[in-house]
Amino acid sequence: MIQSFIITFRETLEVALIVGIILGYLVRIKQTKYNNIVYLGVISGIVASIIGALLFTALAGGFTGRAEKIFEGMTMLIGALLLTTMILWMMKQKHIARELEHRVDAELTEAHKFGLFLLVFVAVLREGIETVIFLGAASFVSVNNNIIGALAGIIAAILLGYAIFVGSMKINIKKFFNITSILLILFAAGLVAYGVHELQEATIIPMVIEHVWDLNPPVNSDGSYPILHENGYIGGLLKGLFGYNGNPSLIEVLSYFIYLVFVFALWRNIERVHKVI
Repeated sequence: MIQSFIITFRETLEVALIVGIILGYLVRIKQTKYNNIVYLGVISGIVASIIGALLFTALAGGFTGRAEKIFEGMTMLIGALLLTTMILWMMKQKHIARELEHRVDAELTEAHKFGLFLLVFVAVLREGIETVIFLGAASFVSVNNNIIGALAGIIAAILLGYAIFVGSMKINIKKFFNITSILLILFAAGLVAYGVHELQEATIIPMVIEHVWDLNPPVNSDGSYPILHENGYIGGLLKGLFGYNGNPSLIEVLSYFIYLVFVFALWRNIERVHKVI
């Protein structure tokens, strides 16, 4: 549930900020007559995202056996890739408000209502499709990542986005995105490891060493799971949040830590470049 909440909260907040910047700019330049185009773009993007979610669900339910393992493994790896590119892209957007205003200016100057609609529609659809894939991948890792957490994340992000743009709440956006980016990077590392696990079960990737360690002992005498078992209280929470596995293979462990080292190295490089700029 927590993972679903953070994923939808982060994605929805990005959309809320983009739409808020555009609407705020239209107010500033006294072009609120174009607000309906923005609203239409948002609604159309949401509808297209829902259609995408239904198609994804139908596709995911159409596989069994080895094909199901391959589909789940690839979905997790694609989800991790999208999460990573989204995080790194956001880190580079130092002047996102200014760039959006320039793009809105260009469309309004040329009287391209469709261009303004497309700008909003693509922004909403991109985040919507990413969210569908992220939540789908997360649900393969843990069944506890449910719709309630996802809906709570969407509502919280909309309320926060509104509060920011009416000026009733001041937060450090850069620090906020840095914190959520770290959490999402850890989620993505878990998706990479679990994607590898599924592909190993599908015999596409070799096992090498099947279990580096085993913290999944037999259930307790009362039928409960030990605390660090991946279905136990702590282990289950870590599994849902960070892709914890009580008995991972060697390649799973290596893929998890190689991913973390690679992404944090990219992060430091981007921050170094932006400091120079």
